[in-house]
Amino acid sequence: MNMKTIAKLAGVSVSTVSKIIHNYPDVGEETKKHVLKIMEENGYQPSKPAKLAPIAKSQLIGVIFAGKLNVDFRHPFFIEVINAFKKQIGILGYDVLLFSNEKFLTNGEDYLARCLHHNVDGCIIIAGDELEPSINDLDQSDIPCIGVDIELRGNNSAYIMSDNKKIASKVIEHFYINGYREVGYLGTDRKSGVMQTREEAFREALNNFAMPIREEWFVYSKGFEEAYGYEATKAWIAAGSLPKALFAASDLLAFGALRAFREHRIAVPDEIAVIGCDDIEACQYITPTLTTIRQDKERIGRLAAMMLFDLMNKQTQGSSIMVEPELQIRSSCGSQPLWQTTAPTAQSY
Repeated sequence: MNMKTIAKLAGVSVSTVSKIIHNYPDVGEETKKHVLKIMEENGYQPSKPAKLAPIAKSQLIGVIFAGKLNVDFRHPFFIEVINAFKKQIGILGYDVLLFSNEKFLTNGEDYLARCLHHNVDGCIIIAGDELEPSINDLDQSDIPCIGVDIELRGNNSAYIMSDNKKIASKVIEHFYINGYREVGYLGTDRKSGVMQTREEAFREALNNFAMPIREEWFVYSKGFEEAYGYEATKAWIAAGSLPKALFAASDLLAFGALRAFREHRIAVPDEIAVIGCDDIEACQYITPTLTTIRQDKERIGRLAAMMLFDLMNKQTQGSSIMVEPELQIRSSCGSQPLWQTTAPTAQSY
């Protein structure tokens, strides 16, 4: 037996069960009696004794990398966001507590119960793939939450992300201006909300510029890491149908594609131009340097901290912020149009 089972049997939310266990005052007496009766009938003993009253603020913020196939400290984009968040929330007087989702997978405990157990004042949720149902329970609870790359809709929640529609439109506009009409897409087959939006906006932008949409130019890797981008691009090259330009939905995927092109002696950008997304630091040092869409990681992290602080202090209601992306032009797809890539000779004048 666990809180989720008791909640299901009693016909209430997990949050309500947890509040009763911890003796929070905002639960009706009839509901409380009903849930306690269910607990007694099923022999459920909570791991922590009931508290006489809500305890004081902990000055702790829960950090959750959500998803059964989650992003983690290997992902440079999210780590830069979390570092900026940690610094700003620290200035505001809070410490951070990192949650493990492996605990959820092994014994069925949910995030809301653990947040209540640790008495966190708020949470930042970083989106991965295949989100656990308990993320929704946390979103709908009284605990203030801020989502990064995940749309939270609870009364005490808000979210922040880059404008993914503008990301795609900026990529296609740059390709179009520079003479590229045959453009492919490299994403992941595990489509998070962000990846779905990014691909849909990419297809829409192609259509807006009257550029061909060919399904053989849409390639999907098994994950976001460089190695997956490499394997997907190798298979794509073997299939024998490459466009003149490629948009990789993350820089790590773009790095994998560049490695595959290099091994097969496909020159970038002369034979295929490449644009990534995120603008992680390594983009400046890879060969060729990567043209990419910059997501302002510092700004996203700091804004997330301030938004969560306002939610915790009831200075604002749940809202969303879309951060403007910016194109960073480097060697993998410069600003020189295709028809100007050969220097003119004397006879040209």
